[in-house]
Amino acid sequence: MNPASPCRYQPLPRAIKQGSILIGCLALGISSALAADFQYTRPAISPEGSSGFAEKPGWSTSTFAVAAANPLATDAGYQVLKAGGSAIDAAIAVQMVLTLVEPQSSGIGGGAFLMLYDGEQVHAYDGREKAPSAVDEKLFLDADGEPLDFMKAVESGRSVGVPGTVRMLELAHEAHGKLPWKDLFQPAISLAEEGFAVSPRLHQSIASTPSLAEDSIAAEFYFDSDGQPLAEGAVLKNPALAEILTRISDKGSSALHTGSIAEELVSRVQQHPEMPGKLSLEDLAGYTAEDREPLCNDWLEYEVCGFPPPSSGHLTVMQILGMMAARPDIETAIHDGVPTVEWLHPFLEASRLAFADRGRYIGDPGFVEPPGGDWNTMLAPDYLSSRAELIGDTSMGSGAAEPGNPGPLMTSWASQPEQPEHGTSHISIIDADGQAIAMTTTIEQGFGSRIMANGGTDLAGGYLLNNELTDFSFAPTDEDGTPIANRVQPGKRPRSSMSPTLVFDGESGDLVASLGSPGGAAIIHYTAQTMDAMLNRDLNAQEALNLPHAITLGDTVYLEEGRFPEATVRDLEGLGHDVETRELTSGLQALRVTEDGFFGGADPRREGVVMGD
Repeated sequence: MNPASPCRYQPLPRAIKQGSILIGCLALGISSALAADFQYTRPAISPEGSSGFAEKPGWSTSTFAVAAANPLATDAGYQVLKAGGSAIDAAIAVQMVLTLVEPQSSGIGGGAFLMLYDGEQVHAYDGREKAPSAVDEKLFLDADGEPLDFMKAVESGRSVGVPGTVRMLELAHEAHGKLPWKDLFQPAISLAEEGFAVSPRLHQSIASTPSLAEDSIAAEFYFDSDGQPLAEGAVLKNPALAEILTRISDKGSSALHTGSIAEELVSRVQQHPEMPGKLSLEDLAGYTAEDREPLCNDWLEYEVCGFPPPSSGHLTVMQILGMMAARPDIETAIHDGVPTVEWLHPFLEASRLAFADRGRYIGDPGFVEPPGGDWNTMLAPDYLSSRAELIGDTSMGSGAAEPGNPGPLMTSWASQPEQPEHGTSHISIIDADGQAIAMTTTIEQGFGSRIMANGGTDLAGGYLLNNELTDFSFAPTDEDGTPIANRVQPGKRPRSSMSPTLVFDGESGDLVASLGSPGGAAIIHYTAQTMDAMLNRDLNAQEALNLPHAITLGDTVYLEEGRFPEATVRDLEGLGHDVETRELTSGLQALRVTEDGFFGGADPRREGVVMGD
């Protein structure tokens, strides 16, 4: 297929839609309601084990499948699909529950990218946050014109962008939903009213974010009377969120973007005690989600569809994989469940080169033109082959990778300095009719800006506001005054690394897989390695997710702590890599189409599970 043409494929084979084998290790009460009368049944699910690496089995299903980062959220999607809902219906139910049970990662106060295959065409729904209209490129500079301390900027009103998740889901539901919008909020409202058990991961997230207690609403909600983080297993009710979600279920996204909920949100941002922001009621009311043209590109025997800018995810993932594919001498061996140095070295070098291009060229397409007038120039086979030739037998070294020249530009851009990126959650769903989604959703840092809003309800709880504007470059120009593509501008969407991905057979057009991950800039590495493992090395979805991670943003190489033998570290160092070990807590979800239906994997580093019939 021509990568620049609209992506159209045939629906899933009918055989994949048949069968009804109940899969899962959870004791569930499942509604048998018809699509016109969905009724949520609270499941009997206990908190998951502590954060860390815990082996998971992988799950086979025959009719539909849903994968999400928390069992309660996965179950909500399962019940929606069981009731005859579509994949987008299930995604809405999952997201609302995640707002409640995984508030540190995503929610209605943030943004999301959604890839959706409706059985014929692929859509890219953009719910990315936007900069307020009153900001300028000096947003994150101090009085001396120097970039602010990163965490000081995060924990402030300045970091909050106009949220887009609810508006985006509403847009997608209007086109592809089956169940009524109102019904899809039942699971989250019920759990918020009745309470849920605090999981070990949520407890640990609260404990590791003491600054959350500096927000008056969050301090009262997430800490006990002694100022200690809520204990594992404590039953947490969120009546404020239940009320907010009830209003959104009744009135749609306008309930969040206008009226009393919007007024309280703006007040929380503008009245931040240390560094207020400029988000306005007009910004909220005027936000629109976008139905963008997806990027669909050839790789091996597959057609890979991902999100265009303002996400850098698909372009950078496909640059890495494209450079690797251009080097047939690269070995793809795995030894004892660990990628070999013969594969790791070129993967890391390709990452350096891809991130150099990412830092120079990619930004909001409303403000930044693509090289040569088409983002696909960055994935042209000849260009990637020329870049792959720069991968040598030893490392080019920290910071040595320079951006290439994929096409002429009307404006010259400077390279953006490296900045931290965090947070996020991923959802993959395939329904019984072949509709598939890959949705990555975020509030950026853990607990976002550490600002909690309660909708003006005077009830306990609420939802977290994003700190997405810290994804912009703090410095607007380089030392020579050349502008940075991803600098702050009013109404602009910050560059993202989110990489929701749908994969199709390049010849038949049949759906092959849905996948994605949280993890800040490392999302790109996590997604690229998983695709290579599943589709190039024939590992199943769970085996691919179990592989240890290795990343570099251009400088230090980070290997997942405790997962690589010392010999691997020494060998990489011998090739010139500066190597450190650290936790690399991805949250991958992946669904692979099989002859009998689907096989799904959930990241062993988080609480997620896969469910389906």
